[in-house]
Amino acid sequence: MNTHSLNSAHATPRPEDENLGLGANLAYGLQHVLTMYGGIVAVPLIVAEAAGMPASDTGLLITACLFMGGVATLLQTLGIPFFGSRLPLVQGVSFAGVATMVSILQTGGGMQGILGAVMASAVLGLLIAPVFSKVTRFFPPLVNGCVITVIGLSLIPVAAHWAMGGNARAADYGSMGNIALAGIALVTVLVLSKLGNAAISRLSILLSIVIGTLVAALLGKADFSQVAQGAWFAIPAPLHFGWPVFNAAAILSMFIVILVILVETSADVLAVGDIVGTRVDSRRLGDGLRADMLSSIVAPLFGSFTQSAFAQNVGLVAVTGVKSRFVVAYSGLILIALGVLPVMGRVVACVPPSVLGGAGLVLFGTVAASGIRTLSKVDYQNNMNLIVVATSVGAGLIPVVAPKFYAQFPDWFATIFHSGISATALVAIVLNLLFNHFKRGNSDQQSVFVAASDRTLSAHVLASLYDGDVVVDGKLYDKNGRLVPVAGAHAH
Repeated sequence: MNTHSLNSAHATPRPEDENLGLGANLAYGLQHVLTMYGGIVAVPLIVAEAAGMPASDTGLLITACLFMGGVATLLQTLGIPFFGSRLPLVQGVSFAGVATMVSILQTGGGMQGILGAVMASAVLGLLIAPVFSKVTRFFPPLVNGCVITVIGLSLIPVAAHWAMGGNARAADYGSMGNIALAGIALVTVLVLSKLGNAAISRLSILLSIVIGTLVAALLGKADFSQVAQGAWFAIPAPLHFGWPVFNAAAILSMFIVILVILVETSADVLAVGDIVGTRVDSRRLGDGLRADMLSSIVAPLFGSFTQSAFAQNVGLVAVTGVKSRFVVAYSGLILIALGVLPVMGRVVACVPPSVLGGAGLVLFGTVAASGIRTLSKVDYQNNMNLIVVATSVGAGLIPVVAPKFYAQFPDWFATIFHSGISATALVAIVLNLLFNHFKRGNSDQQSVFVAASDRTLSAHVLASLYDGDVVVDGKLYDKNGRLVPVAGAHAH
C-alpha cells in the first residue's frame, strides 16, 4: 500500500473543514449576518448621504454592498486556486476607506471617481499581495496577541453606541429604555450560555437577538411596518452609477487605504487561524489577501467598494466555538439573498441597534479575551516583550479613546494610524523586530520593564532543608544557630 496514501488517510482533518449540515449552517450563518449587518450597511449609508443620493439610489447602493459582501465571503471561505484562505471569515465593505471616499466626493470626483479609485488601487494591491503574504514570521503570538486584543477593545465603543440606540441624533439616544433593552439581550446570552445545551449555547447570540427583538416589539421599539413596502426582488445592476473614472490623486489616496486593508486582513486571517487552531502559512495568507483584492476589483462594477474581513465576526467564531468555514459560506449565501431580495434586508433591519449592542458586548469582549489568552503564551522573562505589548496596545487604543488625535497629521499618516488595528500591527511588528530580531545595541542592563526571572529550587535542595533553618549573609544556619556546611565551598 502507498505510504503517502496511508498517511493521508490518517491525516487529522482541519477544524474549519467540518460541515455541520444544512440546518446548523443556516442558523449559525444567520447569526453571523445579524452580527455584521449594521456594519455592512453603514458605509453605503454614509457615502450616499455625503453624495446627496435619492432614497432609490441609496437602496441600490446598500443592496450592491450586501450582494458583493456575499460574493466575497464565498470566495474567501470556499476559495478557488490562488484565491481564498478557506477560513471562517465574513467579508464586507471596509470602514477603512470611508473618510477617503467622502474626501473624493468633496473634491469633485463623484461616485464614478470613487469606483475608479477603488478598482485601480485594488489592482495595485493584488500585485503586491505576495509581499504581504511573507509576513507570517513577523506575526508571532507577541504581535498576534496585541492585534487580537485591540480588535476586541476597539469594537467595544461600537457595542456601546448600538446599546445607546445607534443614532446619536435621536431623542432617545442613551435612554434607560435603550440600555435596558441591551441589558435584556446581554442577560439572555449569559443565561442561554449557562443553562442551554451545546446547540443552544452556540446559538445564544442569535437567540438573544430574536428574543430581544420580540421584547422590543412588545415595548413598541421595533417597527415592522416597512417590511412590505418596496420591491421584493431586485438584482444589482452593473454600472448603475456609471463607468469608473480613474484619477491619479484619488487612486493614490485610496491605495493608502488598500495598504491598511492588507495589514488588517493579514491580522484577521492570522487571528482567526489562531482561534480556530489551524495552520496559516504564507501561501494561505496570500490566497486570503488576493481574494480581498479580487473582490475589491469586481465590486465597483456593481456599485460597491473595498472588501475586507469583519473583525466582529472573528469574535463570533471565538465566543461560539463554531469553526466551520461552511457556516460562514452560508452567511455569504444569505448576504447574496439580502442583496437580491430587499424584503429580507428590511426584515433584518428591524432588529433594534440596542439589541445588537447587548450581544455585541459579549462578542467584542470575547475577541479581547482571546487576545489576552494569546499574550499569556508569550515569554516575558529577561526580554522586552512586556514593553512591546504595552506600547503596541497603547498605540492601538489612541484612535479609539481620542478619535481626533491624528486630525492635524498628513492625510496618508492619519489614514493608516486612525485604524487601531493597523496601528497596533505596525507598532508591534516594528518593536518586535527592534528588540527580538535586531538585538545588536540592546542594553545588557536589566530594564524596569523586564519581568524578573522566577526563583526556583530543585526538589533535592528543598528536601535537605529542616524547620527552623535560616539564611544570614548568604550562609545557612539550623534552628540551633549552627552553621550548615555547603558541599564544595572550601574547594571553591
